[in-house]
This record gives sequence, structure tokens and C-alpha cells, in this order.
Amino acid sequence: MLHELPRTQAIPETSALTEAEAAAMARAVVRLFEHWQLSDAEARDILGGLAARTFARWKSGEPGRIDRDLATRLSLLMGIHKGLRYLFTDPARGYAWVKKPNTALGGRSPVEVMRDGSIFALARVRHYLDAERGGW
Repeated sequence: MLHELPRTQAIPETSALTEAEAAAMARAVVRLFEHWQLSDAEARDILGGLAARTFARWKSGEPGRIDRDLATRLSLLMGIHKGLRYLFTDPARGYAWVKKPNTALGGRSPVEVMRDGSIFALARVRHYLDAERGGW
């Protein structure tokens, strides 16, 4: 006999990401961009056109308020980092991968794709890595 499963709330009681978690991700992404050897301009483009002064504050450890768009970008970047760590046992190879042309990305490097500035560009790289490590 079929039994109805209890329904979950559509709106969780707590926010998906706390301020402390968002700040920690911002600090991690700044360090990740250093490993990727990105210029400030490249990093700001990937973060959706973040202002130079704001990014300078991030680099000094003061990310300030992080809105939903930035939190989504940070989450995607952490997923990209995780995917690279799974695919490459040598972290340096994973860090270098983001600047190498990739036929699956139309001959562009992942950084070039992510610099398009849209969340969809970040998601495209993230999904590619997820597919590479887990199959389509």
C-alpha cells in the first residue's frame, strides 16, 4: 500500500548561507584566485564585475555584505575548486588547468569562460567538471 511521505517546508527556517559562511567563502576564493594566478581584473570579472575597492577590501580580509548573487558565485567557485581537487591529485595541475584552452569549452580556457561575468558561465565550468568526474 502507498503511504504519503511527510512534506518538507518550501522555505527553510534558516538562511541557506550565514554571514560568517559567506565571509569564509570570500576569503577562500581570494586565496583560490591567488593559486590560479589571476589578475585583480580577471578576479573581479569572475565575481560579476565587483568594484576594485570592494575587491581590495576582500583581499585585506574584510568582505563586507555578500548578496545572493555573490554568494551563488562563491558557491560555484568552491564547487569548481572541489571538482579540480577530485580530478587532479597534484593541486598545481588543477590550478594550472583553469588557464589552459579546452576543446569542450570551444577552445577557450575556463578562466576566459568564467570572465564572461554571468553566473551561467561559472555554472558551465562547474557542470563540466562534475561531468568529467562523474560521467554524464
